[in-house]
Amino acid sequence: MKGGIVDVDTMKIWKYISVLRCWIHHALDEPNADVCDALYAFKQSLSDPNNVLESWDPSLVDPCTWFHITCDSDNHVTRLDLYNYNLAGTLSPELGQLPYLQYLYVSDPSLDFRELNENRISGKIPQELGNLKNLVSMDLSNNQLEGHIPATFGNLMSLKFLWLNDNKLIGRVPRNVTHLNLQVFDISNNPLAKPPPHMATLGIPQ
Repeated sequence: MKGGIVDVDTMKIWKYISVLRCWIHHALDEPNADVCDALYAFKQSLSDPNNVLESWDPSLVDPCTWFHITCDSDNHVTRLDLYNYNLAGTLSPELGQLPYLQYLYVSDPSLDFRELNENRISGKIPQELGNLKNLVSMDLSNNQLEGHIPATFGNLMSLKFLWLNDNKLIGRVPRNVTHLNLQVFDISNNPLAKPPPHMATLGIPQ
């Protein structure tokens, strides 16, 4: 009978552990599930000959364990460092689903804040990047990006540093970019239309 009691107690303990694990999964993993999907979609849009994104495994729900990703104390993805890795492909619109992202370096201060450098990222800049309301610094320079600078960049009110130089961007700089309190804004070496005089305060080449 004692053995039966032990069995019942053991079952209760395992049931409790199972419930606890489910609760932990819901509390910790689920908020990152969408982020994990977004990052994996970005990986899928890239050619990665050196396998630098090999750790970006969708079966590991916590992207904070993936290389080239930094998280804060609350396990929010705050930084992507993907500079100088010989990556090619496009910027997927799912990047706009990283609500806590502050630094998009697809910079290493030692490289003069050139984050997506030496890569060959092409295509258009997704307008969804305008959803990254916490973004402070973004470097997309020295790639093969084309099309227009998204007007949604005017929504990036936390942005201080923006490098778009040495691409193939065309058209005019969106006027609402002047609403941003940018400390650095480099669009040199793009076939853009000459920016209006009121944008000279941003340090944009005339």
